Amino acid sequence: LGQPAAAEPSGLSPTIFSKVIDKSIPADIIYEDEKCLAFRDISPQAPVHFLVIPRIPIPRISEAKDDDAELLGHLLVVAKNVAKQESLTEGYRVVINDGKHGAQSVYHLHIHVLGGRQMKWPPG
Repeated sequence: LGQPAAAEPSGLSPTIFSKVIDKSIPADIIYEDEKCLAFRDISPQAPVHFLVIPRIPIPRISEAKDDDAELLGHLLVVAKNVAKQESLTEGYRVVINDGKHGAQSVYHLHIHVLGGRQMKWPPG
């Protein structure tokens, strides 16, 4: 028999993104404000690949509260503005992975922005 699936980490557990936020580990931060920050992905999947994360620990998009709507909108506006800053004028892809089946690897909400080449569909 297969091994049971590991429990998903709690949103209260620190993640590697907590260390990026408090700057206890280095990251190539390209934008930050009082609500969020954007930094280059450590393992880029496109010529331009950055993440936008909230400073507060929301583990998954599916666990965001209705009260988080303003923050979630802000994250998308920041993604758009940083994409422009990064000269992604030909377009880009915005991705949020959610949970095990969504291939989420870090349980702190993060938006991937990928660009600088033609994206393919379906993504897989």
